[in-house]
Amino acid sequence: MPYELWISFRYLVSKRKEKFISIISFISIMGVAVGVTALIVVLAVMSGFDKDLREKIVGTNSHIIIEKEGGIPDYNGLVNEINKIQHVKASSPFLNGQALIRQDEQVLGVILRGIDSAREKDVTNIQKYMESGTLNLKKDTVLIGKELSSRLGLRIGDTISLISAADPKPKLFKVAGVFNSGMFEYDMSLIFTNLEGAQNFYATGNVAGGIGVRVDDVNSADRIKKDVQKQIGFNYWVRSWSELNKNLFSALKLEKITMFIILALIVVVACFNIASALIMMVMEKTKDIGILKSIGANNKSIRKIFMLDGFLIGFAGTIIGAIGGFGLCYLLKTYQFIKLPKDIYYIDRLPVNLELSDSIIVIAAAILISLLSTLYPSWQAAKMEPVEALRYE
Repeated sequence: MPYELWISFRYLVSKRKEKFISIISFISIMGVAVGVTALIVVLAVMSGFDKDLREKIVGTNSHIIIEKEGGIPDYNGLVNEINKIQHVKASSPFLNGQALIRQDEQVLGVILRGIDSAREKDVTNIQKYMESGTLNLKKDTVLIGKELSSRLGLRIGDTISLISAADPKPKLFKVAGVFNSGMFEYDMSLIFTNLEGAQNFYATGNVAGGIGVRVDDVNSADRIKKDVQKQIGFNYWVRSWSELNKNLFSALKLEKITMFIILALIVVVACFNIASALIMMVMEKTKDIGILKSIGANNKSIRKIFMLDGFLIGFAGTIIGAIGGFGLCYLLKTYQFIKLPKDIYYIDRLPVNLELSDSIIVIAAAILISLLSTLYPSWQAAKMEPVEALRYE
């Protein structure tokens, strides 16, 4: 063991006289620990929100959406052509439109989406979201979300009245199933029906509004989108899920960076305490510094001793904080004891996704800030002359 490290360790653990410095060092360690814990937990929650929203958005919608002005007449032929493209797993036609649902005296705006039931289950996760009923929809049956079902008191077999802009005369549909995606917005305002039923409802004829495409890697959707565009031509609009939700995920990324900067200030404040403790330690160890220099220790060694002191304080705080952060994330993810209002946050629980890269950045940043806080005190100790240090001892 280098003697500088041994002396640094002795200064930290052998505090018979300098009790006040010991208290400041302990406060510094706990300050760094609290900052690291807060950073790890908050970044894990932000990553959890990002992942949860991505899964729900991509689960209810397709990875790539193809549309054309005026609709797509030969949608079956286009589906067969798209399915031959490399990395495309499946595709399915759909038709979206706005409608009003009237139940007793309640009137709500909804999105009515016509789908091909046989193909849709291979493109989205709607089959997995089924809570009751069937996905095999007919022209006069619909699949509604759990929140809408609760709001209007609907059950399987009940009849609902839908009104479109194409025809103000209400059309009746029977509830064939209830789905639960876990995202309030979809469960409250999205209704599925048979593609032919949606075509009749909106009076579009045998035309699909678009084609949803599922690829083998959701993170490669932007790259595969270019291959699809090249294959089918540029008279179609081809957009990936990330483009359709660009503003939402950009806002989440910005919030994550902002929270990191704000909470990193906790670590910075704790490192000011480290600097204060080291400055006082230098004052207390003036005699020791003089003796060390008189027996041959150079400026570099003295500087290293006090830098190692600060590093050990910061390292201890970082390790304690990392253990606390990982433990709290595990508890939040396992027991989910924090519930959220679904109508505000879209989800009903606090999501946690602990990413290794985020944890490494937090730990590295905490140790780096701790080391930076040792520069001035260690420089002050190193420039001290042995004669001046021992003059009054």
